[in-house]
Amino acid sequence: MKSTEFPMIIGGREVRSAQPVTVSIPFDGEPFATVFAASADHLERAVSAATQAARVMRDLTRDERSTILRRAHSLLLERKEEFARTISSESGKPLREGRIEVDRAASTLLFSSEEAHRLVGEVVPMDASPAGKGRFAITVREPLGVIAAITPFNFPLNLSVHKIGPALAAGNAVVHKPASATPVSAILLARLFLDAGLPDGALNVVTGSGGVIGDFLVDHPGIQMITFTGSADVGLRIRQRAGMKRVTLELGNNSALIIDADADLDDALARAVPGAYAHSGQVCISVQRIFAHNRVFDEFAGRLAQAARALSIGHPLDEHTAVSSLITETEAVRVEEWVNEAVAAGARRMSGGARSRATLEPVVLTNVPPRTRVFQQEAFGPVAGINSYDSLDQAIAAVNDSPYGLQAGIFTRDLERAFRAAREVHVGGFLINDVPQFRVDQMPYGGVKLSGAGREGPRYAIEEMTEPKLISWRG
Repeated sequence: MKSTEFPMIIGGREVRSAQPVTVSIPFDGEPFATVFAASADHLERAVSAATQAARVMRDLTRDERSTILRRAHSLLLERKEEFARTISSESGKPLREGRIEVDRAASTLLFSSEEAHRLVGEVVPMDASPAGKGRFAITVREPLGVIAAITPFNFPLNLSVHKIGPALAAGNAVVHKPASATPVSAILLARLFLDAGLPDGALNVVTGSGGVIGDFLVDHPGIQMITFTGSADVGLRIRQRAGMKRVTLELGNNSALIIDADADLDDALARAVPGAYAHSGQVCISVQRIFAHNRVFDEFAGRLAQAARALSIGHPLDEHTAVSSLITETEAVRVEEWVNEAVAAGARRMSGGARSRATLEPVVLTNVPPRTRVFQQEAFGPVAGINSYDSLDQAIAAVNDSPYGLQAGIFTRDLERAFRAAREVHVGGFLINDVPQFRVDQMPYGGVKLSGAGREGPRYAIEEMTEPKLISWRG
């Protein structure tokens, strides 16, 4: 594949630097594209361009913002295959999943365009207080200004749109720092927005080192908000440095799934296989910990292992590939080490684990010691561990025994037990008769504990990205 240059987008223009960086296909290391590392001057120019554009965006009507987002939605669908192949090439995601991601990103843009029309305040009943007699008040929601969006590699398009779409719908401007491994889809998205009529500078894309650019944006006085998706360690560091800036964090997880004694195992398996192994498990809500009732434990574990062995492994651009590589060989080695550590501690490997460069065969473990890293931390790899339980209380306690709390799920035919689990499991989202990896893009999405702060989903993100202002007058 021929490598193509993708300059940064600053102030509506393509910008190169003296530091070209090669982007490669993770599966085999083949060069895919060339981007450019931003200097401090480029970053300053991006914030300045966004600051100027924020005034323009603020003055656009809600309908004008909505129209731009609807145009972007249409253009993205027209360019679906280009974006899908880009996503698969830079992230290693199988092409079939790349196409799904483009469809989801288009929906997120459409939801954002609709929310631009719904950006409303409220009437405040001032005379509910004796001192408010003769007064009338309303609230309006105003954009914050310049928002820094820092996005991860695993959904390089849709997770970018989840930050950019609501920010623009609310009248903000954006400086976007995509993951170093997957910058190309972000640059294509910025080009698409310019074609859709977005004002110059309203969306700037700067590429390069995450630590250098992230620190610059977090510390810069011209940035009013940081919205970040990534690791808990980096998220905590951002929160500590951000001071009075608004911060939204979507961080890690080790999603748990309960398979109760009366569960429909056919349905649970059909959902658990992609739930655990889509994008080689590199999904924040990927099924990682499974707790199966002891009456169905053996059957479920055996069938999951059989299904995992049947998944087709190959190049991400092969139409038949179900599982491809992790983002780097270093990550594949780490996951391999965690699996081996669990086996050495007493876990049973039911399937998978062989590694070739950055690709790891899907792993099924049973009887995993709870304190092993593969059960306590976020594996972010193609690994599912299954342990048995006797009572639902025992399962709920095991699910909650985690520093994370993004999403979890249960399969059961008993609604009373389902809703008891929903009440008692401490997570941001609980799925009944579905896997925690499920997400539709208009729902509120976010976690508790080390899984983050704030919510995404266009309506909910806009609340984070605007400030209510009270306007009161005395008659």
